[in-house]
Amino acid sequence: MASQHKLKILNDPIYGFITIPSQQIFNLIEHPYFQRLRRISQMGLSYLVYPGAHHTRFHHALGCVHLMQKAVRILRYKGVTISEAEEEALQIAILLHDIGHGPFSHAMEHSIVEGIDHESISLLFMEEINREFNQNLTLAIQIFKGDYERKFLNQLVSSQLDMDRLDYLKRDSFYTGAAEGNINSERLITMLNVVNGELVVEEKGIYSVEKFLVARRLMYWQVYLHKTSLVAEQLLIRVLKRAKELIEEGTKLHASKALMFFLNNKVTRDNFDKETLDVFSRLDDYDIMMAMKEWIECDDFVLSNLCGMIINRDLLKVKIKKKKPSSEKLARHREKLQKKYNISEKEANYFVFSGEIANLAYKTEKNNINILHKNGKISDVAKVSDHLNLEALSKTVVKYYICYPKPKH
Repeated sequence: MASQHKLKILNDPIYGFITIPSQQIFNLIEHPYFQRLRRISQMGLSYLVYPGAHHTRFHHALGCVHLMQKAVRILRYKGVTISEAEEEALQIAILLHDIGHGPFSHAMEHSIVEGIDHESISLLFMEEINREFNQNLTLAIQIFKGDYERKFLNQLVSSQLDMDRLDYLKRDSFYTGAAEGNINSERLITMLNVVNGELVVEEKGIYSVEKFLVARRLMYWQVYLHKTSLVAEQLLIRVLKRAKELIEEGTKLHASKALMFFLNNKVTRDNFDKETLDVFSRLDDYDIMMAMKEWIECDDFVLSNLCGMIINRDLLKVKIKKKKPSSEKLARHREKLQKKYNISEKEANYFVFSGEIANLAYKTEKNNINILHKNGKISDVAKVSDHLNLEALSKTVVKYYICYPKPKH
């Protein structure tokens, strides 16, 4: 086949041209399981706040492969031995690290499946593809799981300074226009090294690391935990919860076959088999959108209103506070709603609720970012930084939100 030797190049708005490094990676990208990521938005419903945020998990995974190629090149240049098999396995692990995400990314982990996170589903997909690909993904899976003896390979895929974070911060900041998140991923990668089998950052990269951690914190408050995205995601979780409830009570609802499977069945870690995986692989943002457009017209007050709020971006009012909202305050809003629409307390709870959000930019206790000094000494970035914020960045900040219907004029 002549096409075997054709160089596959993609144009990426952030890095320019990205080369697909091998036929095997190209075949993985062609796989329907991976192509599905074109239909899963990287940032869920954040486009309701940032109109440009329509990029997908597909974009992000390819960007990660590009950064991984760079990292391997830099480490080899510095004398770190990485075999060709390890290089390919790294690229496969980072390409497929998000393949288990459900529609609208994170919202589905709380509503379509129970007690099984996207990392576990990614692993199930990888194991299934491994069977189809003649066990060629075995090393990639070991690295992904952290079972491979060379720890730094897993750190490149999953740590506090991995290729995943280096891509999504830069990409999400580009597509949202939130310039605070724009990190210099190229420079950070250039500063990487390996000592005693673990990933370190050379001393002269310390300011880039600080910038990266600050950018991560700002992106969380400004973008990922933005109150409007937060309330939209909560509404989406409630849409699916309500739909499940109605179906259990015998109401007929229209949705795609794939979505109906998850609404009709209780899917947990224990019963997530090959058949479930196949149905899950047919599920994406479009199924959910189509269902919500249908359900706006259903007779149920709760479901039709929840769907209308998301589709027409007429969301609940949301307030973020440092203190937990009182149960009296929630009760007041709930009673007002019950009176106005003559609905039950259970129904009103779908529109009046509270919760908490937490932001931790840097965890000091595990998998820390280590700085390699010129004299060979290694220390945690939070200890050597002269940046006052780094100690603060390693404390979890918790805030509370309350959501309730906007008073209509």
